[in-house]
Amino acid sequence: MSHLIETMAYVNETPWHGLGTQLTARQPIEVWAKQAGMDWQIRETPVCFSTVHAGGPGTIALFPENKVLFRSDTNEPLSVVSQRFKVVQPNEILEFYRDLTEVSGFELETAGVLKGGRKMWALARTGQSSTLKGNDVSNAYVLLATACDGTLATTAQFTSIRVVCNNTLAVALGADNGAVKVRHSTSFDAQSVKRQLGISVSTWSSFMCQMKELSERKVKTHEAMNYLSRVFSDESKADSGSASDRTMAKVMALFDGHGRGAELASSKGTAFGLLNSVTEFIDHERRARSSDHRLESAWFGQGAALKEKALEQALMMIA
Repeated sequence: MSHLIETMAYVNETPWHGLGTQLTARQPIEVWAKQAGMDWQIRETPVCFSTVHAGGPGTIALFPENKVLFRSDTNEPLSVVSQRFKVVQPNEILEFYRDLTEVSGFELETAGVLKGGRKMWALARTGQSSTLKGNDVSNAYVLLATACDGTLATTAQFTSIRVVCNNTLAVALGADNGAVKVRHSTSFDAQSVKRQLGISVSTWSSFMCQMKELSERKVKTHEAMNYLSRVFSDESKADSGSASDRTMAKVMALFDGHGRGAELASSKGTAFGLLNSVTEFIDHERRARSSDHRLESAWFGQGAALKEKALEQALMMIA
């Protein structure tokens, strides 16, 4: 079975995907770098190619418009990018959190490397949390991720994690969805990103107010089915009708009492419970080749896009 996660470290309870090496709390950045497999650098070299002439030796030529990125520890190639591509190093992902963890009360919770080093991330708990009726707790996190293969801009994003089920949901904070994205055509400035995120920290309470409204919005069965049809509309076009029907049936079963926390007062028969049935399905139940493929999708890929759509559709119920 192929795996996407190269290395990963975490503190506290085992993550929902069950992967990684457990650390004790409050470890320094240097320990995180080693245990999360992020103690190496991305190096670059010009693209070279060999030409072979009939009846004669080949020559080595340069292609100056592009460069090869490779790992300093293994020399394994990572990608071919343009000369304009600005690299973000693994240690920069962790260093982003140094003052936040040492001064501002943040706590690193997971960090790791995906796809052999092509994608890296770190997730830290901010210390903010909110409780809905039925003692339904959600905690606020900041996720910083980047990729060196052109699949992801360097992205810092607020993330809500519901304690009862470990469902992850990007916090929607206006038009930018609470994310600060730095394209690889420009240099990554950690302090600038933190300043931009700082403007959004106060809106965590606004996000949780929306969640409270969702928890008070009762949903009828036909409304739930219509909601799921809208959320999974793109999948139903791509898959067979029966596959789409099975997906919605599984999500409805989670909503109808089989999901984690589905019987809590905040969720039972509410729009909040319906939203969490989608996030639980994507994070825990959706078919995937492995747990790390599911993580990659849930945080960065198609699963993340579905959760964003699910949140958007849920908020329309209280608009």
